[in-house]
Amino acid sequence: MSRHLPLRLRDRGRRQSARSLYIHIPFCASRCYYCDFTTYVAPPGVIDTYLEHLAREFELLRPDVTEPLQTVFFGGGTPTLPSATQLEVLLRRMRDTLPIVSGAEVTMEANPGTVDAEKLAVLRQAGVNRLSFGAQTFEPRLLMTIGRLHDVDAVYQSVDAAVAAGFERINLDLMFGLPEQSLSDVEDSLRQVLSTGVNHVSAYWLKVEEGTPFGQWQARGLLPLPGEDLEGDMYDLVRDTLQRSGFVHYEVSNFARPGEEARHNLVYWRNQPYFAVGVGAHGYVRGVRTANVRNLAQYGQAVQAGTRPFATSEPVSLREACEDTMMLGLRLAEGVSKREFAKRHGQSMGAVFGQEIERLQRLNLLEWVGDRLRLTRQAWPIANAVFEAFIGV
Repeated sequence: MSRHLPLRLRDRGRRQSARSLYIHIPFCASRCYYCDFTTYVAPPGVIDTYLEHLAREFELLRPDVTEPLQTVFFGGGTPTLPSATQLEVLLRRMRDTLPIVSGAEVTMEANPGTVDAEKLAVLRQAGVNRLSFGAQTFEPRLLMTIGRLHDVDAVYQSVDAAVAAGFERINLDLMFGLPEQSLSDVEDSLRQVLSTGVNHVSAYWLKVEEGTPFGQWQARGLLPLPGEDLEGDMYDLVRDTLQRSGFVHYEVSNFARPGEEARHNLVYWRNQPYFAVGVGAHGYVRGVRTANVRNLAQYGQAVQAGTRPFATSEPVSLREACEDTMMLGLRLAEGVSKREFAKRHGQSMGAVFGQEIERLQRLNLLEWVGDRLRLTRQAWPIANAVFEAFIGV
């Protein structure tokens, strides 16, 4: 095949200016049993100091922002854990420092029970126009099983308060594959999600990570997970229920009412560049992937000294960029455009990945629809197996 010949690859994405920003707020009231993110339980004074350091990193980032930002995403942690006053100051300093287009999508993650009318009014006034609540499940016993602090009522109350405050774009996160979770549990959670009227749902498999309580319990044989077959049935139930209810299944784990897709997350899946600030935050700009230090003290020391707090800064090879375009793009229902791939990378998709594509087509896991290569319906539940085929080719 032609892929064995020397390829003159390129990545036009390296010329692209980043117009998206991820901001990490690492604080939580407690740590969930499955979480391996960079998070801390800390008193208000520590939060104040961190937010001051974060504002300083905005200033350090400013020279690199050559075009106004089109999407901003506050992730965590629990970005809504700081007080209304703390958030008001942070958002004002962000807008005073960084150029942001009018109408930019500004998303903030939130845990149910961490917002009230005052805080929501502050967010709305500061330009936040999309909220993402981590509901995870509507089964009380499962909320306790995974270490969540909120109850089911808090989900409804938070969504209702957000709607009353004028928020129209609201996401709910769901998890399946939880310990001792049944298919009827998932069905009931879906019914309750739909009753809230939200226009976006993210539904994720539980992934057990080393170093978490779940990881430790699994190693000791104390984590009764549903198993692959039942988890597959759960995924099919999520997909079928939401699609019947008018949601578009536009990404492996994401469903939206038409036109309500998460614009910021589409930047990731289309392998486009984005800035990142905050402790432990990961960015991708000009073909270089960066990761900020995870330690709060080291983060503060770096920004106070006037340096970006990178722990690592690694160029992505041209071949890795091709792999990323495929693995990320195939997560989307739209798939990967043959024309856009060649335009970006200087070679046809077939020249780089011909054998892998043909093999996956024979297995009925990939299909061509016009110019685009995409997952078949049967491939969605085992999408990771498809993505892995493009690694190291």
